[in-house]
Amino acid sequence: MLILRSSPASPFGRKVKIAASVLGLIDRISIDMADTTNPEDIIRVQNPLGKIPALILEDGTVLYDSRVIVEYLDFVAGGGRIIPADLSRFEILRLQAMADGMNDASILQVYEKRVRPEERRHPDWVAYQADKVARALSALEAAPPRMISRPDVNIGEIALACALGYLDLRFKGTWRSACPHLEAWLGSFETHVPMFAKTRIEPVEW
Repeated sequence: MLILRSSPASPFGRKVKIAASVLGLIDRISIDMADTTNPEDIIRVQNPLGKIPALILEDGTVLYDSRVIVEYLDFVAGGGRIIPADLSRFEILRLQAMADGMNDASILQVYEKRVRPEERRHPDWVAYQADKVARALSALEAAPPRMISRPDVNIGEIALACALGYLDLRFKGTWRSACPHLEAWLGSFETHVPMFAKTRIEPVEW
């Protein structure tokens, strides 16, 4: 078995789980909860950066981050499944990069308010990160991905669905009112990719 060190709230871990499901590999992966805030958690040995997700292979090799892991899973599944080998791969990888960047900026906002004492928080920093997400949403709303009509989705689409899902989780889905095209797109994704609903957790305050 492969072992995935992650946490239920991680959009990057969710991306790996959905990719594994789409590729037919989810039954070969055991999910092991990781606590990146706990200095005793072995994740800091498995990945010196102390970040999730991390995938432990059968021989003990550890792969990270999520982009490397999904490349590996696509390779194991025969290649060219969620990351095409032709020129379209770059458009798809660009979408993944945008979605991952949205997640990075969203997580930094969460950490600023969750980890830093109130008197040391920087509203300008939070606004700076929020603006990254807003610009990405605006660009995607103006030119949304294809509507999903079948389960063979690509990694860019998987990553975007997870980024929008994280905004639902941590920011109460406030993006939806300004992005009807993206909202409809996410609905089509959820319809054809059951693992998206299976990996959803209830929104929580931060």
